[in-house]
Amino acid sequence: MQISKHLTLEECTRSATADKLGIVNNNPNQSVIDNMKLLAEKVFEPIREHFKAPIHVTSVYRGLNLNQAIKGSITSQHCSGQAMDIDMDSKGKPTNKEVFDYIRKNLEFDQLLNEFDYSWIHVSYVKGKNRNQVLKVKKVNGRTTYETIK
Repeated sequence: MQISKHLTLEECTRSATADKLGIVNNNPNQSVIDNMKLLAEKVFEPIREHFKAPIHVTSVYRGLNLNQAIKGSITSQHCSGQAMDIDMDSKGKPTNKEVFDYIRKNLEFDQLLNEFDYSWIHVSYVKGKNRNQVLKVKKVNGRTTYETIK
């Protein structure tokens, strides 16, 4: 099933962690699929069109079992299909920082996170409720911290 022109449902629901742990049900309901389609339309496809290159998505949907297994936030927007993680650095150009800067300057979003010095980026989109919040995520004394970027 296509979520958008360049993104499939399989790409949005795959998880090496789920496979490793034997979590077999990472299947979204129609409401989550609708959120993923909107995220793809408003964020993923504009990025792909701008850079004219494949965009490497590492995580979109995480069902509750998978989210608990990875110790994800109980309010994670991945659980509702409203967030995606992108990691381009291992794939060449564009870099994670270039994608981050493009999103920040050109797209509407709810949250945009620079995760651990651009190891990957997280972006979310919520219909009608976007905060345009930009955060830097880092480890301080072994704890994950979030710093607002203005």
